[in-house]
Amino acid sequence: MKVTILTPMEVEKEKVLTALEVLKPTKHEYTIVVTGIGREHMAKAMMNLMERDVTVLMGFTAVVGQAQVLPESLQLGMPVEITASLLYGYEGQLFENGSIKVERSKTNLPCLLSLTSDKFVKTTDITIGTMVNMEDYTFMHLKEEQDFIIRIVSDFLPHLKPIDFFKEIEVIDFTKALEAIENY
Repeated sequence: MKVTILTPMEVEKEKVLTALEVLKPTKHEYTIVVTGIGREHMAKAMMNLMERDVTVLMGFTAVVGQAQVLPESLQLGMPVEITASLLYGYEGQLFENGSIKVERSKTNLPCLLSLTSDKFVKTTDITIGTMVNMEDYTFMHLKEEQDFIIRIVSDFLPHLKPIDFFKEIEVIDFTKALEAIENY
């Protein structure tokens, strides 16, 4: 099967490549595309994809809640599948009042809701365990039936102290996320 993995950042692509080396030989043929961060970059990437059997959006995610109160499945570096997405705090034209998009799960990973927002999410009234990203809602609208999203927990919101995001993610491994795709 031809699998295209979309990653918003180059660092995520590198983590995918490292995980694929660990899992060799793989049963699928992989192409990795760095889309850039944000809804517009995601839309452009989706419109220019080569022939494939399945597309997986894979990248880091912030989760609402603090590590000490979240279950093991939502700790740093754990993969989750996004099966519901909505737009939050967007002031624009496209999808401005979009409704929630819900999909059935494709993996055995925990399934969660993702908020897509251009604004820094400062509010504290978001449900604990909600994922916060910038690309998921657009991907949900443009994807094919077989496509899906896997996100890897990178940080916890609200941040109780300033963090160096790239230092935080150094220890994160994408192997479990790639195993979920290999079992698809």
